[in-house]
Amino acid sequence: MKKVKFVSEGEKEISAAIIEGFLHHLQQSLESDCIIVGAGPSGLTAAKYLSDYGVKVVLIERNNYLGGGFWSGGCFMNTVTFRAPAHLILEEVGISYSSYKKDLYISSAPLACATLVASSLKAGTRVLNLTALEDLVLKKNRVCGVVINWSALDYMPAPIRCLDPLALETKIVIDASGHEAYAVKKLSQRKLMSLEGEAAMWIEKSEDLVVEKTSEVYPGLFVCGMSVAAVFGIPRMGPTFGAMLASGKKVAELVKKKLQRKDK
Repeated sequence: MKKVKFVSEGEKEISAAIIEGFLHHLQQSLESDCIIVGAGPSGLTAAKYLSDYGVKVVLIERNNYLGGGFWSGGCFMNTVTFRAPAHLILEEVGISYSSYKKDLYISSAPLACATLVASSLKAGTRVLNLTALEDLVLKKNRVCGVVINWSALDYMPAPIRCLDPLALETKIVIDASGHEAYAVKKLSQRKLMSLEGEAAMWIEKSEDLVVEKTSEVYPGLFVCGMSVAAVFGIPRMGPTFGAMLASGKKVAELVKKKLQRKDK
């Protein structure tokens, strides 16, 4: 390897690049077509397909990483499973997989997650990680935005946590926050809708129902992935991910159609 000589740029220039770059990114996120709450497998899949459709998508994630449980598989054994026909979505996204047995497929969890993250970002999705949903923006009985704050505040003393949030406006919000269904919970706390909570594990029943029930549950608010199970009392599915991807793809198609009707 040839000797490397880096160009001369000091600390303040590096800091300025970070600050200005992020502020531009944040400003471009203030208004969008769709905000997705949660960057697990269903949220990332929805973001990928919506971005491919030309929809302006902002994805918020409370962790400092994207992917949720998709990284680790079951009990930290980093192989993930998919039942047919989910392998067709793997092919569309570009996720490598192999056949374990007829109609049951496996993939490396880190590779599958990294591929899905890269696919959604390359398609144009804007991401705000370390960003927590604090509330929803409600106008005329319709969800039309989210209220956000830094998720690190959860680990700070109470006097410091008293920090005013920011609001992002959008046409559609997707709750892809998983078992907790954070966005739906905000409406449930105001008694605007009910939150059943997921039932005990039953993989075959769960995967079919999660995709079937993926839908708009309140004007301007859609659910996908395990948020669907939490809303409708559907069994949890455990360490298999086909319905996560299929639900994400389905909600993207539903939101696309909804936006097209609004633009007419």
